[in-house]
Amino acid sequence: MELLAPAGTIEAFEAAVESGADAIYIGAPAFNARALARHFSLAEVAAMIDHAHRNRVKVYLAMNSLMKEEEIGKAVEELAALEALKSDALIIQDLGISYLARKFFPALRLHASTLMGAHNSLNVRQFSEMGFQRVVLAREMTLAEIGKIHRQCPVELEVFVHGALCFAYSGLCLFSSYLGGKSGLRGRCVQPCRRRYTWGAKGRGSGAPAGYLFSMNDLAGLELIPQLRQAGVSSLKIEGRMRSAQYVASVVKAYRLALDNPATPAVLAEAKELLEQAMGRKSSLGYFKKAQPADIIAPQHSGNIGLFLGKIEKVTSNRAQMSLKEPLRIGDRLRIHQEGSGERQSFTLKGLWQGKVALDKAKAGSRVQLDLPPGGQWGDSLYKVDLGERRQQAAKKSIQPGLFSRKVADLVDPRKLSQIAHFLHQPANRPSAAKTRAERPAARGQVQVQARSQAQGGRRGVPQVQLPLEWWLKIDDFESLKVQLPTPPSRLVITLSRQTFAQFSRQQKRLTPYRRRLVWALPPVILEDDLPFYQEAIGHLRSSGYNTWQIGHIGQCLLFAAGAQAPLAELEKSPPVGRKAGRGGQAPTERLLLFGDYTLNVLNSMSVQALAGLGLASVQLAIETDRQNLFDVFGHKNALPMGMTIYGQPPLFTARLASPFFKYDQPLVSPKGEVIVLKQCWGQTVAVADQPFSLFPYSTELAARGVAFGVVDLSRMHPRPDELTAAFRQSGQPGRGGRRLSTFNYTGTLL
Repeated sequence: MELLAPAGTIEAFEAAVESGADAIYIGAPAFNARALARHFSLAEVAAMIDHAHRNRVKVYLAMNSLMKEEEIGKAVEELAALEALKSDALIIQDLGISYLARKFFPALRLHASTLMGAHNSLNVRQFSEMGFQRVVLAREMTLAEIGKIHRQCPVELEVFVHGALCFAYSGLCLFSSYLGGKSGLRGRCVQPCRRRYTWGAKGRGSGAPAGYLFSMNDLAGLELIPQLRQAGVSSLKIEGRMRSAQYVASVVKAYRLALDNPATPAVLAEAKELLEQAMGRKSSLGYFKKAQPADIIAPQHSGNIGLFLGKIEKVTSNRAQMSLKEPLRIGDRLRIHQEGSGERQSFTLKGLWQGKVALDKAKAGSRVQLDLPPGGQWGDSLYKVDLGERRQQAAKKSIQPGLFSRKVADLVDPRKLSQIAHFLHQPANRPSAAKTRAERPAARGQVQVQARSQAQGGRRGVPQVQLPLEWWLKIDDFESLKVQLPTPPSRLVITLSRQTFAQFSRQQKRLTPYRRRLVWALPPVILEDDLPFYQEAIGHLRSSGYNTWQIGHIGQCLLFAAGAQAPLAELEKSPPVGRKAGRGGQAPTERLLLFGDYTLNVLNSMSVQALAGLGLASVQLAIETDRQNLFDVFGHKNALPMGMTIYGQPPLFTARLASPFFKYDQPLVSPKGEVIVLKQCWGQTVAVADQPFSLFPYSTELAARGVAFGVVDLSRMHPRPDELTAAFRQSGQPGRGGRRLSTFNYTGTLL
């Protein structure tokens, strides 16, 4: 198996090479999911590739951030440069970047990032069919699931074996984005999952202590290398592009020892000692052994990396007084965890005293004073994350980027870039983004439906409120159909689950008005053992004439390919996507329509092109988009009709873990006063904000820009009977009356 190491600095890169890595992944100069780190220049990338190749080490570039519309040109330039530099592979999340790479830069080898959410064999097979030579599996996979995927999918599998774990499924976390526009899918996560939470609503006292409920321990799979090999894993990946050279060196050496000396107890013990030197978090085996591991979170601990030095006892003029639990010296790298806010800040120790005597170092047990960055307070925790002398050793670099400055100056043929730009530039006949609030007639093709009776979705005596754009209603429980609708929806979208499938047979009369307008939706996460249920349920519903579906993950296209449905004695096989079935039996006779949910993370027109090529009929723009990006996307001619969610409580994170210390349907409050609620949906744990977000006031603007439909999502909600009517009345009236709700990122900025 390949040993794949991280590097966020040239020093860490050199340490990985020297310590025995077979391959190293680094962030591309832009569009990488560690955007908070310093970007490498092209000269640095060229120098690192040269150094690695001379040492028979591969270099993979992580270009795994979502791309906004205005960044397409920059992405094309970067793809051209990385192709010219002959990087060994490109790790990608964005469907638009994969489209550009396959169309214009076919020499690039593509790996599907873990942010693409490969958590079952269908997803992996879909990525293989799309041209990815390797798939980085979701971190939530068990060894048994990995083995099953390997047996069904002839593609290289890469798994994270060591380092930080995210609480949420990668690619489905909106937590940081919703709370301030800093998107984890664009590499700017501020890690709200590492904060300490309390039970109880905001403003009702401090609430009952809960702890660090979502702060995961680190993954350490050293002892599982033989089982991972047996499961068919091709590459063992170490997380840590934000970590020090010392950390990278220690961890790579440990795994190199274990790989080269299998089943040798003495060597395994030596490797574990090296991991202790890395100063990571408390460790666990992650999900490898169990789908619900008990040791993956320690809610009483903050989840900071490093050695715990102690609590600050007193602060005077940015100087802290404390008793040390570990030795300390000038030049060590420290991290302060501010207990009040949950914020963390790293700094290099420059001042250390005992009384009035300045020290170079201090022993464990010493009572000392030390310099702090601004903001440190009594009760905050301090951690040592790197040693000063090791950092000085790592600073001695043999890689010289300056030698490659001339090489990268003329790396890309400008004529090729010009040709690509000409091909991509297809302006639409729509107003410019500068005219942000220009009102125009409602979008052509909008549905203006008048309610005639309660059976058609409205209620007699209820004033009808019209939206300036077509609207869809989405539910995850048939009981939600009891809500008062101010006007009938153009489509009713029902999330398919064991619950709704069981309800379906009892709800035929209630569904009669929606028969031609009903869309069955699939959740974004379907675990391997749940695939048979969905295959059988889809086959049954399609045999009943339901041929309009919404997919939550691109891999779900394969559920509608020929023969994909689980065998039911009375059903014929389903036709391929976009084709009609033959007559006879109960096979579907209408053309299959597939729509894309916002969980496909579409932020740019190139992603729309990619989805059109896969046979989708429409798609929703990413729910975290801001207004300017929406204007930019709709400023070009798109390959598919596009809508967006305009009302609801979307999952801020989706997680496999259901810990016994979770309390569902009760408010949790962060140190910043943010309120979330945990719920269980389609077998997963999700967190939602305590209040819905709403773009109803901007519906006229959305219609004018070309948004084809707006989705009102009542999933996970129990709205009051008149709640939708009140929300509809704010349509087209930003800032006027009514309850002020979040607009997510629409009126802000998606970073």
